[in-house]
Amino acid sequence: MSKIKVTTVSGNLGSRSRTRSLVDAVVDGIAAHIVIDRTDIVVGELGADLGALTDPAAIPPRVAGAIAAITGADLLVVGTPVYKGSYTGLFKHLIDFVPPDALIGLPVVLTATGGTARHALVVEHQLRPLFGFFQAHTVPTGVFALDADFTDYRLTNPEIAARAAKAADEAVQIATLNRLAPRAAAAAAE
Repeated sequence: MSKIKVTTVSGNLGSRSRTRSLVDAVVDGIAAHIVIDRTDIVVGELGADLGALTDPAAIPPRVAGAIAAITGADLLVVGTPVYKGSYTGLFKHLIDFVPPDALIGLPVVLTATGGTARHALVVEHQLRPLFGFFQAHTVPTGVFALDADFTDYRLTNPEIAARAAKAADEAVQIATLNRLAPRAAAAAAE
């Protein structure tokens, strides 16, 4: 089987990130089952170009490259830190430039991190509807981790690690099925 293109989108703004560590845990689980070609997008690294972007006809090359990686993926793993009950603004701003029909049928793993358990529902109440709009195929298991689930930015809570592994297994199953019935065919049928 050829490599599956996995694109990660981390909504973190800084270079050290628990969110990035959680996304990595999911991707490591995926890579344990299938050969992948990985592309990573960290929205904080696009901040200068992305933050000022208002015209879809004038997308800077780095942002255009990120959008191309998202829309060209066979599997997407997204993660965002939660601030004041929501995903980061730059994360949403990047997703706003993805064409509405570009993710139809795309398998997506949803992850988020937060300082308190009050943020745990962001996966179900914000990320899942966001990718539902795109008609993406979100895996059933979303993964939320508290800051306390990490030590030195490494995921150390075995229950969260097991949940990340479960989401990875589901993603592999869906991505493998998508290889048998490509997304383009599903999109054409709409």
